Amino acid sequence: MAKREANKLGQPGAHLTVRNATLADVPAIVALADRVYTPLKMEGYNSAAIVGQINNFRQGQIVVMVGDVLVGYCATFRISGDVALKPHSWNEITGNGFASRHDIHGDWLYGMEVCIDNAYRGYRIGQRLYNERKKLCQSLGLKGVVFAGRMPNLAKRLKRVGSVENYIDQVVHKKIKDPVLSFQLRNGFEVLGVIPNYLDDDEQSLNYAAHLVWYNPKVPQEDEKPVKKYGVRMPDVVRIATVQYMQRRVTSFGEFLKYIEYFVDVVADYKSDFVVFPELFTLQLLSIEDQELSPFESIEALTKYTPRLKEAFRTMALSYNVNIVAGSHPTRVENGRIENISYIFLRDGRVFEQPKIHPTPNERYWWDIEGGSDLTAIDTDCGPIGVLICYDSEFPELGRHLADQGVQILFVPFCTDERQSYLRVRYCCQARAVENQMYVVMSGNVGNLPGVSNMDIQYAQSCILTPCDFPFARDGIAADTTPNVETVAFADLRPESLIMARNSGTVQNLKDRRHDLYRMRWRGNTKT
Repeated sequence: MAKREANKLGQPGAHLTVRNATLADVPAIVALADRVYTPLKMEGYNSAAIVGQINNFRQGQIVVMVGDVLVGYCATFRISGDVALKPHSWNEITGNGFASRHDIHGDWLYGMEVCIDNAYRGYRIGQRLYNERKKLCQSLGLKGVVFAGRMPNLAKRLKRVGSVENYIDQVVHKKIKDPVLSFQLRNGFEVLGVIPNYLDDDEQSLNYAAHLVWYNPKVPQEDEKPVKKYGVRMPDVVRIATVQYMQRRVTSFGEFLKYIEYFVDVVADYKSDFVVFPELFTLQLLSIEDQELSPFESIEALTKYTPRLKEAFRTMALSYNVNIVAGSHPTRVENGRIENISYIFLRDGRVFEQPKIHPTPNERYWWDIEGGSDLTAIDTDCGPIGVLICYDSEFPELGRHLADQGVQILFVPFCTDERQSYLRVRYCCQARAVENQMYVVMSGNVGNLPGVSNMDIQYAQSCILTPCDFPFARDGIAADTTPNVETVAFADLRPESLIMARNSGTVQNLKDRRHDLYRMRWRGNTKT
């Protein structure tokens, strides 16, 4: 039996180092394998096999060092999913331990070995090596990591559980523990099935292995619809600007556009991808009339501006190369209904509409506004977005419906008169960010409009919210504003952080839903 090394981590100045293996490490790797596998009556490696592993795929061979002592080794290679995802034996897929099946065009990373010195257990060396595997897989843009894992407790428990499949099922459901399989499951691996006759001398596992896979969250799998990119690479960072807009009297439509274009120009100078304005910000146009209009007169006065508004905002989106979420605008639609509609102007010239689903009691009373029935994700050059206008954010079903459609950024233009009303929207927006693991952008009005019905006073603190997990801002707030002053807030949002959180975050709200107990069924998309 190879001599067991004493634990050196207790010595002053000792620390762990994780790096790629070199040919100089070959004798130490062979010795480590002997120390680990000889007590298990399993064969280790000869020097030629380790040399083959390193020479065939140097990136994939990783060691953990404590000073000059090698205490952990991880061996991997690239291979096609057509091979790795089907039943196989260890000798067959690894080329008898040499990693000679390494395929430079392989779309999966195969894990052929993780070997850890027993004297250094308890320092999460296995965790470190698994993390390195995942990082390597992601850096290479591979679909995932696949391997077949040992089940050391199988032989002594098979009689009690009845079959290998039952054993794995009980480990998966935490009714029993297996020192290897339980660890792999905690690391996010999923069971594909059982492989018989995988490793000839693994008596503890009765030569069986659990076929396991970890899917790279950065790479769409074959059954996933990739995000449309419109001929360009998806950005690593999406820059968002939210305008906290001052309601003030204007004397003409041109003066109104001058204020709006000022902000579009500013955010374009900061290379923003999106700018969002508040709900009902176009009611400022009613101050042109210089007299208080009845509700009916107000809507009719606003409706006459709709074509010019759409033309002006579309031109600005194209001219300034920024996607504009143009708050909302009360509009009389073709069937005579009045809806509170958010117009979204993309910088490629496309225009989308999102009606408010739930008018507030005030909107129904003052302007006879009715709710729309269409709620759809909008494809942009920065990924799918959604819009919920103010009160709609207080209905969790709507945010979930958009999340189900793949929305990553939710824009919430709002209009609230005092702090309590504002906080209802704010708290609900934070909840939507957490429960749907998405970014939420709020934009509100400040200032006053004397003479315009239902726009007497305003309270706003616009913000950009994130989920609450390690990749995001500490308090779930990427950007905030001072209440009740006209300003702009910016934040750089990373779509990749959302993908990582949704697939491997501390909590995974979208993945962990109990579809066997409840569901969201949308019956809209029809205007009546």
